[in-house]
Amino acid sequence: MSCIATESLTETYRHCRDQLVEAGILISMEVDGLYGFSGAFEDVIERFERYVTVRGSHLQAEVMRFPAIMNRAHYLQMTHIDNFPDLLGSVHSFTGNERDHLKMLDKKKKGEDWTEHLTPTQIMMTPAACYPLYPTVKGTLPEQGRTVDLRSFVFRHEPSLDPARMQIFRQREFVRLGTPEQALEHREYWLKLGAEILNHVGLEAEAVVANDPFFGRGGKVMAAAQKEQVLKFELVHEVATAEKPTAITSCNYHQNHFGHTFGIHTPDGKDAHTSCIGFGLERIALALFMKHGFDPDLWPHDVKNTLGL
Repeated sequence: MSCIATESLTETYRHCRDQLVEAGILISMEVDGLYGFSGAFEDVIERFERYVTVRGSHLQAEVMRFPAIMNRAHYLQMTHIDNFPDLLGSVHSFTGNERDHLKMLDKKKKGEDWTEHLTPTQIMMTPAACYPLYPTVKGTLPEQGRTVDLRSFVFRHEPSLDPARMQIFRQREFVRLGTPEQALEHREYWLKLGAEILNHVGLEAEAVVANDPFFGRGGKVMAAAQKEQVLKFELVHEVATAEKPTAITSCNYHQNHFGHTFGIHTPDGKDAHTSCIGFGLERIALALFMKHGFDPDLWPHDVKNTLGL
């Protein structure tokens, strides 16, 4: 049920988005990349997540859930603001007195910029599900390391007509903290298992070496280095168009970046290394609807059986 190719990629994305909205799968909120979801869409996400939980249950991962907001001080310890300033979200609020409030309302009434009366809070929008985890770990890991099962809404300011590129979306992650060998083994294991999970719901995802969208001229060098060191894989599948398949899952090796930043050590006193797999739940649901059709009752029997539909 691929979207019809049009004269431009932008128009293809627009056509795909409009199809999904007209079918009632997505609910337009009149901001690019911001949607409500139908009951059928949510049901598919919940069933897919349950399947992921079953397939990862043998790892006996610690289950943690964090909100879509995180501690600003923790955020600033990371390099996200250095590398992805165009994607960040900072939470601001009104902290003035009654006179300040009246000034703000007057500017709002006049159509002027009333937001200058807002001040930063202690909170940032969470840019990746694993970010709030690392500041909570601290200290020395056990010999076997730690494996953590996470899920969170995350925010990235990149408004787009592409329905798969949302500004706020859910990530389901399995994170490994330990030695370099433990972290890499986790990444390689989940790269295979993740592809198998997707294949079992009819999404034949291809693993490709990838890079993060680092900002600016220096970011091009960092992106090239990330690819050269093979630190990031993406499992891609067609959503809006086969011309540019979408990353629906990623497998990342962070080396000792978070271990060094937050003082997480292995028993021999060295910086811990970390890795993760992240399932993009909205993107996977969209891929399923675009592949199998807008009515889950009509999906292939084996897919329905896997998801318990």
